[in-house]
Amino acid sequence: MEKVFVSGVWDYFYDAHANILREAAEYGDVVVGVLTDDACIEINDLPHFPYKHRESVIKSNKYVKETIPQNTAVGIEELKKSGAKIVIHGDNWRNDQVLKPIRDEILNYLNSIGGELIEIPYSYDLSSLCIKENTSSKNVTSSTRLRFLRRLLSSKKHLRFVEVHNPISGIIVERERINGKIFDGMWSSSLTDSTSNGKPDIEVLESSSRLNSIDKIFSVTSLPLIYDGDTGGKPEHFQFLVKDAERIGISAVIIEDKCGLKKNSLLGTEVHQEQDSIENFSYKIRMGKEAQTTKEFMIIARIESLILGKDIEDALERSDAYINAGADGVMIHSKDKDGKDILKFIEIFRKKDKITPIIVVPTTYNHITDTELFNTGANIVIHANHLLRASMYAMKKTANSILFNDRSKDTEKECFSVKEILNYIIGTV
Repeated sequence: MEKVFVSGVWDYFYDAHANILREAAEYGDVVVGVLTDDACIEINDLPHFPYKHRESVIKSNKYVKETIPQNTAVGIEELKKSGAKIVIHGDNWRNDQVLKPIRDEILNYLNSIGGELIEIPYSYDLSSLCIKENTSSKNVTSSTRLRFLRRLLSSKKHLRFVEVHNPISGIIVERERINGKIFDGMWSSSLTDSTSNGKPDIEVLESSSRLNSIDKIFSVTSLPLIYDGDTGGKPEHFQFLVKDAERIGISAVIIEDKCGLKKNSLLGTEVHQEQDSIENFSYKIRMGKEAQTTKEFMIIARIESLILGKDIEDALERSDAYINAGADGVMIHSKDKDGKDILKFIEIFRKKDKITPIIVVPTTYNHITDTELFNTGANIVIHANHLLRASMYAMKKTANSILFNDRSKDTEKECFSVKEILNYIIGTV
């Protein structure tokens, strides 16, 4: 009997999927390619459910004869392996900027072997993307969100995070996409959290207050979040922070190897800042690792050597010690505008360690693209404070315009309309 190939993520199974499989069965034995997490990442669609779960759901369908793990988004090799000359797919990929190139490749292959592509009218009012965008936070528990970062690192390897400071900033980060690019996660910055509350960035804002704000962000988003833990406080206090962060679904905490009253790192040597000893900071990391209850939660060591005028060798020595103490990644920080010290650190580090995640925050060296940093060996790029800075600029400009013009009419061109706000929020609930 003729074999028919059907490919998909199969994260959420609903009537449109059932209809495609039902139609496919009329043409022959249905072989289904189930995209692995790696293949899903190629189309910026890390599924909520792991491969084994998605495969078992499809395998149990009465129309399916066989399933194949599909290791690429296109799946030409799996199509060849299946022996099928007919491919069935929903017609939704014809005009999709991510999926259309995949369609073109498959069509070219089928033409070369005398095969056929059959496209089934798709239920555009109900798609997996629609479900994810409209009910994303409802489908994510704290435990599933906590696991997202490690899953992303193992599959996508290059991640772009950006600062959020309230629920609407989280919604914007989750929903916006340009030319197939997306934000992979959110960064909770102590600077922007403090500023949002009208307080200086000196660890004066209690962690309970920050975690409560993050919980509100989590209620309307599904992306993983990395928490800026400043110094982490005393080792005994850091243990409680780890437990609290892990419990609400934060994926990772980053702590810096400084001690004493917190000063913003970008001030560098302009103010007195003291770096902790390797022994003390390593002890703090070990205490944090002992406190966590899951394997997925990550503790990342932020190295301040370059901020404080020390050399790359000191930063590398500390990175080795912190990783040996249990750190799940290292963040290397610098205030130099050329970024050469960061690139040099990554280059040397990667020669001896190909695995440990490297996190960078290019606030001062922002002329370097994310792609350049990824190609050098960085895994996560964090844009650490830009949404708050942009919102402060816009609010100040609007307030001044109202005062200057004695009316608000002149500000309208700079603002979302009320209708746009309502429609934007409606699209998230």
